[in-house]
Amino acid sequence: MNLSEYIINDIKPLQNTGLISDLKLLFNQLTYSHIPIMNEDGVYLGCLSEIDLHCFESKKHIKDCVYATESFFVRDSTNWLDVLEAFAQNKTNIMPILNEQNSYLGYYELNDIIGLFNDTPFFSEAGAVLIIEKGLSDYSFSEISQIVESNDGKLLGAFISKIENDIAQITLKIGNAGLTEIMQTFRRYSYNIISGHEEDSYIEDLKERSDYLNKYLNI
Repeated sequence: MNLSEYIINDIKPLQNTGLISDLKLLFNQLTYSHIPIMNEDGVYLGCLSEIDLHCFESKKHIKDCVYATESFFVRDSTNWLDVLEAFAQNKTNIMPILNEQNSYLGYYELNDIIGLFNDTPFFSEAGAVLIIEKGLSDYSFSEISQIVESNDGKLLGAFISKIENDIAQITLKIGNAGLTEIMQTFRRYSYNIISGHEEDSYIEDLKERSDYLNKYLNI
């Protein structure tokens, strides 16, 4: 997927010779969380955040606060998933782009990159969402794929949505099949079902049996 068409250049990085007041004015005009900074030679130094900026006096020069810059960036060759990860790791909505010679090319906006994700089959194709979990060292994507496909399902996408206490939570998008048989197979392979966005007849069957047992015991 070519991201070059999403490179934006309408805001140039501020030089570190400018004043903090210039940076504050720019933040007031924009909705970005960070602004790129460069030195007099045009070398990218990093980004200053709007939150950190409140700690500095307006009459100071940006170079006096350059220690507070965050040095995140991506390359123009970085794939879109890694770009999305960089946005998340740095809690920003603007991502500077450097080429292999470390020259500043522009930046990506978070909304543009998320828009690419929304166009993937995971979101655009019809199907059911299933969330499962298993021990971090016990699951495998090959096993997950085999379980789905052995029940005539098509795996449209899968990602690890949570890791906690050595338990991995995996979100699946499944097309071309109902979920009931797939969920039952996952249970046989010791996966816990967290959420299935389709009627889970296994749970309904257990509930009916439980209701029947309660009625029998109350006779």
